[in-house]
Amino acid sequence: MPKKTLSRIRLSSDRGAHYRWPGWIETIRAHGLVRSMSKKGCSPDNSACEGFFGRLKNEFFYYRDWRGVGTGEFIDRLDDHITYYNEGRIKEYLGWLSPVQYRKSLGMAA
Repeated sequence: MPKKTLSRIRLSSDRGAHYRWPGWIETIRAHGLVRSMSKKGCSPDNSACEGFFGRLKNEFFYYRDWRGVGTGEFIDRLDDHITYYNEGRIKEYLGWLSPVQYRKSLGMAA
């Protein structure tokens, strides 16, 4: 069975000046977070997150008429979509399993 590890939360930034502000840096340290600021134009540590949000926008947000949908309903729909994404949406690179099914197959999820 693979060894389970806990990783610290990594906060990626876009290199904005406010992310270098000493008060912000102290807040990050005080909460045990890790700052991640890659060099300009190169963000491999952020690529998985960028990919997820790109897919989320294409599969869930774009090409829908959101007029009349309130915040609560939007949040409910988003929650349903993320549940589907994790539990029902199969991926070829995971052996045609969903992320949850894949983690379970590795003994990493209950």
